[in-house]
Amino acid sequence: MTVSRVVNGHAGVRDANRERVMRSIHELGYRPNLAASTLAAAQHTCIALIYTNPSSSYLRELLVGALRGSARVAAQLVIETWDGLSAEERRAAARQLAGSVAGVILPPPLCESKTVVSEFVRAGVPAVSIASAHFSDTISCVRIDDHRASYDMVAHLVAHGHRRIGYIKGDPDQTASAHRLQGYKDALSEAGIAYDDKLVQPGHFTYRSGLEAAERLLALRRPPSAIFASNDDMASAVVSVAHRRGLDVPRDLSVVGFDDTSAATMVWPELTTIHQPVAAMADAAMDILLREIRRTSPSTRVIVNQVVPHQLVTRDSVADLPDSTAGRKATG
Repeated sequence: MTVSRVVNGHAGVRDANRERVMRSIHELGYRPNLAASTLAAAQHTCIALIYTNPSSSYLRELLVGALRGSARVAAQLVIETWDGLSAEERRAAARQLAGSVAGVILPPPLCESKTVVSEFVRAGVPAVSIASAHFSDTISCVRIDDHRASYDMVAHLVAHGHRRIGYIKGDPDQTASAHRLQGYKDALSEAGIAYDDKLVQPGHFTYRSGLEAAERLLALRRPPSAIFASNDDMASAVVSVAHRRGLDVPRDLSVVGFDDTSAATMVWPELTTIHQPVAAMADAAMDILLREIRRTSPSTRVIVNQVVPHQLVTRDSVADLPDSTAGRKATG
């Protein structure tokens, strides 16, 4: 114990004992293992990442960031999935988990659950939400400006001549979905394009919901010349439906997505999309948690609302389209 205190610079060691320890360290050529010391110090810093997200590509980015962040700060990362749990079961799971972790990362849609959040807040366990479009006064969050990102994408399509722009919404239980829809509407209004509810279809951030929405949009008497799906999984599904109908993407139909996950580059053509830095957001969430956990006084607790920049990534799924040709072939 005395050696440990001397090596780590702690007070409370008599000068004579400190001198003896330092002399022995010098004689033995001892070099402390900093990595081991960090791990030992962090052995009780256990962070939980809980997910129920249906998008495997989104989940991959989330895990990469969380694992990178936990390795950097030498915290233990516990990964749990609460798929299929009822609201009451999630409450019970949160209550149980709160007793064994120092902090929690909550990606969507769990970060939108008042039931789950309130359990961790009540237990005094710091939590950080990822990608919630709603800033909370109870837990910190790391997010992008979903409204602005969606607005930027629609403006991009308008700049390429598109005026009949279909839109596939996200999960209605996530605040980001509402913000992205509003960004779509505001960009249309800014361009002088009337909002048409027939061009907006429900989705749930799943590939299957993207297939169904694309079929409905392309079956319209006047189908869109471009479709904006509010995540890459659904946008990939739109490309699949277009190919099945004999449409060329982007010549006959432009398709864009959101998130810039691996799904955006696993289809042909590769998708123009909004880059949401999910991995970097998870990494940042880990930093916020560690700062909160190591805060010496609960009275100095700070709720962080960190907005990270998004980026419009252009690839090959958008073509210029004069107004006169809009929707020409898609009627087939």
